[in-house]
Amino acid sequence: MARILFVTWEGGGNVPPALGIAAELTRRGDTVRFLGHPQQREQIEAAGFRFEAFTTARPWSATARTGPVGYLAMFTDAGPGRDLTASVAREPVDLAVIDCLSLGPLRAAREAGLRHVVLAHTFYAYLVRCWSRGPLALAAAFRGYRAVRLWESAEEVLVTTLPELDPARQRPLPPNVHWTGPVLPTGARPAATEEPRILVSLSTIHYPPQARALQAILDAVADLPVHAVVATGHAVDPATLRAPGNAELHRFLPHAEVMPGVSLVVGHGGHGTTLQALAHDLPLVVMPMHPMLDQPVIGKVVEEHGAARVVRANASPGTIRSAVTDLLTSASHREAAAKLGDRIRSGNGAEAAADRIVALAATPV
Repeated sequence: MARILFVTWEGGGNVPPALGIAAELTRRGDTVRFLGHPQQREQIEAAGFRFEAFTTARPWSATARTGPVGYLAMFTDAGPGRDLTASVAREPVDLAVIDCLSLGPLRAAREAGLRHVVLAHTFYAYLVRCWSRGPLALAAAFRGYRAVRLWESAEEVLVTTLPELDPARQRPLPPNVHWTGPVLPTGARPAATEEPRILVSLSTIHYPPQARALQAILDAVADLPVHAVVATGHAVDPATLRAPGNAELHRFLPHAEVMPGVSLVVGHGGHGTTLQALAHDLPLVVMPMHPMLDQPVIGKVVEEHGAARVVRANASPGTIRSAVTDLLTSASHREAAAKLGDRIRSGNGAEAAADRIVALAATPV
């Protein structure tokens, strides 16, 4: 059986796909362990996996008020790369699965000759057309971390999204890029609810517009005949928000448990939340929280497929109310979401990714 090491970082939506693939590998009898930021221990061990914390990495928190300089320092931190090589020296592995934005571990794996694959947890088009050409990647290149070269030097890049949604499929790509399909909680099914219920979730990590956007959403739905279930995430205290009588506030809610009982999702365009909503045949109002991340790209693509409306992070309650009302009453948006949902449910991204990982691990060098 294969020995697999997942190298991750605390970033919110990047972790669930890794956990889903790891669970499938474990089910098959492979040995899996994780290496990541210390604060990830509880989540990863609760999922049933061995965890080893970075010991030489810079301090990092996804819920702190961190700007671009902080993200750059984390992505290009050499510490996690040193920790990776030290971990593998203590306990060898057949293959490492490294997060696409963990540039330090990716470079360390390449330099050490460690067999590894890249786990891309969003559209590959965003990574190669936007992120790799943006200010963070340019600054990283100045430090010697060229993201595209690191991805292309891996044995494979596993893209955990629906191929039909990823604009990168429209152009020639390196031969090591493979789409596995989304890695989502098992049992995703179409939503079924008698009263209009709305799930509001603008990410578990901190973004500057979050608190203002959540309040605008609450004000928007106050006079609508709906019930709003709002997850504020770790960065916004529910006590700081003014909630109308038709809304309930929570720090965190497992989306897989809530989505079967709602009619609409108001989200930030995060890949995991968006694909999970579509897997439940739910249309979305997308409010991207950060212009440099994948959220605007994802929102635009899903809107082009007819399953979403995109509004600005600073949208007024009136604009949000109009989008919510439109999607709740529009058959075409629900039909578009259902079409994508049927396609997502027809595959299993965790199984497809595990197949490729196991095949690679078993291939002689």
